[in-house]
Amino acid sequence: MMSKAELARKANISSITITRIESGMPCRLETKRKIILALGLKFSDENKVFGEDMELSIKDKEDRRSGIDRRKF
Repeated sequence: MMSKAELARKANISSITITRIESGMPCRLETKRKIILALGLKFSDENKVFGEDMELSIKDKEDRRSGIDRRKF
């Protein structure tokens, strides 16, 4: 088990960001990628970390809420 502070340090993101994600707020694809790598997982394990309900509606490979590129890591 890894502490929130340790995960934040390894992923190079703030612990506040982790708290927001834990509370169900959306995050950028790059943030998800950093967390998955920090946990030592594969990109295919995204649903194990973020759950299926975190999946975004994709149209033309873009997140419609923020316009970020949604191509796989």
